[in-house]
Amino acid sequence: MPRAWIGIGSNMGNRLEYVRRALGLMDALPDTEFVAVSSVYDTVPVGVTGQPCFLNAVAELSTDIGPVELLRKLLAIEASCGRVRTSVWGPRTLDLDLLLYDDVEIETQELTLPHPRARGRAFVLVPLAELAPDLSFPGDTETVHERVAALGDLAGSVRRVGGPPSPA
Repeated sequence: MPRAWIGIGSNMGNRLEYVRRALGLMDALPDTEFVAVSSVYDTVPVGVTGQPCFLNAVAELSTDIGPVELLRKLLAIEASCGRVRTSVWGPRTLDLDLLLYDDVEIETQELTLPHPRARGRAFVLVPLAELAPDLSFPGDTETVHERVAALGDLAGSVRRVGGPPSPA
C-alpha cells in the first residue's frame, strides 16, 4: 500500500485533544492502516504571528485511498473537529496537511504534492525527521534529517513537549 505523511496542527481549544481526535479518525479511515505518529511539538505560528502557539505532529499512514480522495477525507476530519476557514494561516482547531504520498508529484487546483511549503517548515520537518529521517522529497537528494540540520536556529522554534499521542 502507498505511504502518506500527514502534518497535524492545532492552536485553539484543547490542542492535544484535537490532535488525538484527528489520529483516531485517520486510524478509522477505510483501506488505511495507521503506521506511526511523531512526538508532539509546541511551535510558534508562521505567517500570522499574533495567535497562540501550535501543537504539531506528523502521522504516517499506509493507505489504498488515492491522494485526492485522501485530501478530501482529511478536510472532512478537520470540519468534524470544528475547523472553520476564516483566514489563511489564522487560528484553527485542527489543520491536516497531506505532506507526501509516496513519490507522487501532482499540481492541481485542489492538491499539490509534495506539500509546496513543507520543505522549509521546521514544524513539519522536525516531526517528519523523527518518523522518517532518511526520507527524501520526490526529486530531492537531501534527506529530511539533512533538511532539519540545514535549518539551524529555526529548528529551535520547535520544542518537543510530549511523546507520540494515542488516538482518541
